[in-house]
Amino acid sequence: MTADVIDGKAFAATLRARVGNLATAFEAKAGRKAGLAVVLVGEDPASQVYVRSKGKSTLEAGMNSFEHKLPADTSEADLLAVVEALNADAAVDGILVQLPLPKHIDEQKVIAAINPDKDVDGFHVTNAGRLAVGQPGFVPCTPLGCLTLLKDRLGSLSGLDAVVIGRSNIVGKPMAQLLIAESCTVTVAHSRTKDLADVVRRADIVVAAVGRPEMVKGDWIKPGATVIDVGINRVPGAVEGKTKLVGDVDYASAAAVASAITPVPGGVGPMTIAVLLRNTLVAAYRNAGLELAADAV
Repeated sequence: MTADVIDGKAFAATLRARVGNLATAFEAKAGRKAGLAVVLVGEDPASQVYVRSKGKSTLEAGMNSFEHKLPADTSEADLLAVVEALNADAAVDGILVQLPLPKHIDEQKVIAAINPDKDVDGFHVTNAGRLAVGQPGFVPCTPLGCLTLLKDRLGSLSGLDAVVIGRSNIVGKPMAQLLIAESCTVTVAHSRTKDLADVVRRADIVVAAVGRPEMVKGDWIKPGATVIDVGINRVPGAVEGKTKLVGDVDYASAAAVASAITPVPGGVGPMTIAVLLRNTLVAAYRNAGLELAADAV
């Protein structure tokens, strides 16, 4: 048995096309384009790549992209002032402050300063609370992308046993909340879980988001399970001096047991930006007081 490959890249392209169509409809109704503001502090190379990619994708989806690039020595007060200005800007529907921030800036204070209704990253404590109690809000893009892939693959998730490996605020915890809302039985496991392999072996759904290269082995996987690999880890490649990307799951051994699995790259990664665009569009409709069908995007 070889697992079906869950093609996140293809699914993300479909989602982005749907967002683009709805963005055009929004512009016709609201008389303006939906807008996403991205704030980058400093010159971290990976963050610069992410910001460029987000800006390009936003424009391709027919939305306005507002980029604010600040020097690394920007004070916390000055960054908070930028966030406050974006909160007040009616042309901006979504605000994303690219993490990590320089060490002299308190990330939590900056996230807390973003208007929760423009917090398209879903990191604000208000949106975390909304998710926990089942109220409408914004969910972090990566776990929402994972859930979308799972529902597309499996249909109803009700009654399935799910294990989420990782307990971060960005992926693990919101992923668990989303699966609970779908009536899964959910275990949140992590590096200190006793008999971790045995815990994972009982799962119909495995979401690996622990940040350890190829930690989850094929003999941890229940035959026929669906595996979502959130990990993006750089490891030495076959050619000296070159690196390659691997996930948190040992792909080859897991693919021999699972029914379906996301590859790395090309699985969860493309979904993250697609869901960011989706969240921005939803924010635009809400901010403009326009109706958007729950299943539209």
